[in-house]
Order: sequence, then C-alpha cells, then structure tokens
Amino acid sequence: MKLQRTPRSGRSFRSPRRFWVAVAILLWMPTHTAEAQEAPRPFRVGVLNAAWAASHPTVEGLKAGLKALGFVDGRDVTFDIRFTEGKLDAMPAAAEALVKSGVDLIFTSQEAATQAAKDATKSVPIVFTLVGDPVGAGIVSKLAQPGSNVTGVSGLQTELVAKRLEVLKILTPAVRRVWLIYYGPDLSATAMIGKALAAARRMRLDVVPKGVLDAAELRRVLREVRRDDALLAPEGSNPDLAIAIIERSLALRVPAVFGTALWVGYGGLMSYGPDYYAQGVQAAALVAEILRGARPGNLPVQGAERIELAVNLKTAELLGLTVPRKILLRADTFRR
Repeated sequence: MKLQRTPRSGRSFRSPRRFWVAVAILLWMPTHTAEAQEAPRPFRVGVLNAAWAASHPTVEGLKAGLKALGFVDGRDVTFDIRFTEGKLDAMPAAAEALVKSGVDLIFTSQEAATQAAKDATKSVPIVFTLVGDPVGAGIVSKLAQPGSNVTGVSGLQTELVAKRLEVLKILTPAVRRVWLIYYGPDLSATAMIGKALAAARRMRLDVVPKGVLDAAELRRVLREVRRDDALLAPEGSNPDLAIAIIERSLALRVPAVFGTALWVGYGGLMSYGPDYYAQGVQAAALVAEILRGARPGNLPVQGAERIELAVNLKTAELLGLTVPRKILLRADTFRR
C-alpha cells in the first residue's frame, strides 16, 4: 500500500522560486518605507519687502535663480512671502512672524525690511537686496566679512550717485540745481549724500539733500522747486515716495532721475542703476550656498552686477528735452 504525504498547514512548497520572491518583497518593503519617511522636507524661505504684490521683481529673480541652481519650487524649496504694501511700520511684526513660523532663511528687499529681519533674529540667515550702502546702514560691519547672520547684494547707491548726476547733466545741460530726495530714516543715505555733494562741486551743480518721510512732506519740499531744477531720487525703503516724485516731476515739468528702470516704466525720465530682477537672480547664488550649509557671515556682500541706463522717451518729449546721441547709444532700455 502506498502512503500519501499530507502538506503541512495545507500549503505546498513545490515552487522554490515563489518562496524566494516572497522573501525578497518582505526584505524590500521596510527599507523603502523608511526611505519614504526620511525624505527631507523642502527648505522654507521667508520673503519680506514693502511691495504691493507677492510678485516683486527681486522675488521673481530669486525663484528663477534658485531653479537654475537645481532648487525646484515645491520639492526643494517653498516660499512664505510677506509684503506690506508700502506700510513700513508693519515690517517688524512681519519679520517676527516669519521667524516664529520656522523659516530656514529670510530674503529681504530694501533697508527697512532688512533691518526689521535683523532685529527679529540673530540666528536665521538673512540675504538682502536693494540695500544701497550695507555698511553705512549698519546692516553689516564689513563687506568682505559680514561676520553675522546677514549677507546679500548691495545696490551700490553711494558708488553710483556721481554717475547719475553725470548722466543727468548730459541729458539736461541747463540744470543747475538738483534736489536729492531720500527717505529720511534710511541710514545708508548719509555716505551717498557726501559723494553727491563732492561730485556736484566738480560738475558745478548745486545739490540740495532733503530727507522726507512721506508724500505729504515731499509736496511741501517740492514747493521750492523751480522750472530749471531737477530731482534725484535714489533707491529707498519707501516705494510710495518714488511714485510721488514721478507724479510731481511730471506736474512741475522737471526732470527726475531714479536708481532703477522700474520707475522709468512708471514715467520717470531716466534711471541709472541695478535691475531689480537681476539682483534677485544674483542673490539666489548666496541663498543656495547657505541652504547647502554655508554660513552667511563667511559670504562676502556682493555688489550688483548688472547696471543699466534707461530713458523714457515719452517723458523726455513732455519735458521738451532732446535725448543726446551719447545717451541713446549707451542706454540699455527705452520706454515710449
């Protein structure tokens, strides 16, 4: 009589291949589950500025620069954007909120935003743009060795003011007096004013520095402006002032020179200075280094690399000015 073998537990192991496939699956699952759990979260970049919308040109430049460096929005980095719509007194609270939210880095534009972020934290890295004179403003002690949690891209306000006066003189040779209008609380204006006065003496110009707080104070100052005067409006923390200067310069029919082509697009006669978007792209390299482990205090403050001359031909026509060929050949941007 032939005995029949009863399989254990009602299962058959006649296929060794199936057995080893099952073992392999069991070994694979814990490893890959752990990897999924340990996937790094995206870096959180806080953004602080006085813009009227989240799509400020420096922020758009930052995003584009980081993308080019391999940081994919949503996967490698996310942005918490706080813009105060010109309200500078809202800066400190916005900066503190970013710090409390646990951002890995704060990206700022203009002096007021940078100072608010610096006051809010001594540990979270800060990368700034559009600060005209970082040393003069007390943002950093040295450009080559910031030595703190702050670094960034300087707008070269002090270095470029003489060139702005020179271009103004070429475009409007009849001008003899220039009103240098700046946002009063910006500390970086002090060194810039000194440079402007020294350059004005060489050019036989009378420069009148006036610090103002708001558009109402600006209107009072500009009551003294004469027909053959001009306005010089360096970059500052209060964007409302730039708009007010454009409006008053057009109403008074006096030329106004700005620090960036952004304001030429709104009707300003001319600008000579860094491009906002390009500063954001340039700052992205500093942000990337910090997110990869570098200390901001070891990264030298950079000067803006892209300097542009822009002219609004329609405004020139309104003011009865003929743009010299020398300016036409050198200009990077024209507005009509």
